Amino acid sequence: MALAQRLERLGTETAFAVSAAAAAWGAHGHTIYPFHLGDIDLPTPGNIVEAMNAAIADGKTGYCPGAGIPQLREALADDIGGRRGMTIAPSQIVVQPGGKPVIGKWIQTIMNPGDEVLYPNPGYPIYESQIEYHGGVATSYRYIPTDSGFAIDLDQVRSLITPRTRAIIYNNLQNPISAESTPEEMAAIAELAQQHDLQVLADEAYFEMRYSGTSSSIASIDGMAERTTILYTFSKKFAMTGWRLGCAAAPQEIADVLSKLNTNDESCTTHFVQWAGVAGLHDDSGAAPIREELQRRRDAAHEALNAIAGFSVAKPNATFYLFPDVTDAMARKGYSDLPTFARAALEATGVSFCTRLHFGRPQPGEDRFYARFAYSGISAPAIRDGLGKLKTWIEA
Repeated sequence: MALAQRLERLGTETAFAVSAAAAAWGAHGHTIYPFHLGDIDLPTPGNIVEAMNAAIADGKTGYCPGAGIPQLREALADDIGGRRGMTIAPSQIVVQPGGKPVIGKWIQTIMNPGDEVLYPNPGYPIYESQIEYHGGVATSYRYIPTDSGFAIDLDQVRSLITPRTRAIIYNNLQNPISAESTPEEMAAIAELAQQHDLQVLADEAYFEMRYSGTSSSIASIDGMAERTTILYTFSKKFAMTGWRLGCAAAPQEIADVLSKLNTNDESCTTHFVQWAGVAGLHDDSGAAPIREELQRRRDAAHEALNAIAGFSVAKPNATFYLFPDVTDAMARKGYSDLPTFARAALEATGVSFCTRLHFGRPQPGEDRFYARFAYSGISAPAIRDGLGKLKTWIEA
């Protein structure tokens, strides 16, 4: 069968491949410590579940407006705008079945084939996949390790911008490396966007998934609202990964196109799920226990990873990922290949994790090895137990 050639450019979220390998190993009776997938094993707040059930009972099971029900768009406009010090109109909100669809639809809206789009690497693999699938040139920019985490290589970003550069994807509070921009770094990205007339996708999936400090949005910087689309998701804050509910908060012209794409792609986001989202925004008190539990897990994982010989990682203020440098640990065990090291760790200890290779092609000059540990789907006692086994194996 001859399939469309563009499918050759379509990537995937490779963390799911690690899940399959872990499940296969577990099927043989081995205990698995799942640090590989950024899913959340905590319950969705009760008021959200109750609102969904009530909506189903009330018959909210049919079609609804493609851009979202008015009540949810209004609540999102107030919540997103209020937390960012911005005024956002409900007409600028386009509800989506999760945050991920915003990426592909935004790319379809602003990019022509052959246009260049800057994206972070390491970064969420769907950026690169969607840029290339739709015929764009995916141009990756890198991060520089620092004592407090990672910083964008701004000099490299400047050097990558050409007359064909159309847009930049900016993921502050970043997956997989948990990088958080300083105000100066964010201002520099905003300055480049305005100087070169770039559209910006601000992936703010983890905007409220933080344990200290206050998040800020590049969209709130003077001159940026009219060129920035914010990606918002209910998945993290409310532990709603499988509910598939999110939105784009976009300049009006872009929002209108995203709404049309919704009608073409899925007609609408599930009606009763949207009413559940309204309930969450009107009363978000159930989010605090989720965040507090994730902070306990972060602290447990950070302490346990840094206790392993050859591991080193800073403590991030947000997200639910740790991205330790494992170069010295690999050398200690005699490994020079990340996939082989990860597989050996799984089989020796049951600890399953993703590597840097799951988040983009390594860039020239990379000479250190990294792994990503997600702690959103594993309890603090299991974190200590699993990483204790990893420590014993590494140090044997």
